[in-house]
Amino acid sequence: MFEPVGSAEATLTIYLDGRAIPARAGETISACLLRAGITHFRTTPVSGARRLPFCMIGHCFDCLIEIDGIGSRQACLSQVQTGMRLRTQDGPARIPGLDLPGLDLQ
Repeated sequence: MFEPVGSAEATLTIYLDGRAIPARAGETISACLLRAGITHFRTTPVSGARRLPFCMIGHCFDCLIEIDGIGSRQACLSQVQTGMRLRTQDGPARIPGLDLPGLDLQ
């Protein structure tokens, strides 16, 4: 009934927090990481609660992740690319070069 978009074989490699993860051409980052058994993509800025993708269509923003050094990217709307570097986003996105007094962006 369901068929994968693109290749059914994992021929690409992406990296989450330094860990190599096999990926399929044409799939989204969310689909790839969920298939790999990843337990969370981000933590919330206020409570630190772990979050996973919920809607898978870009409405809920629970799938935010750092992609190639850019935070707060939606993994459900981004396709995998070989060699991409992902990082679990803990709290708010880091903004390189931004230093606001009294605001800890890590």
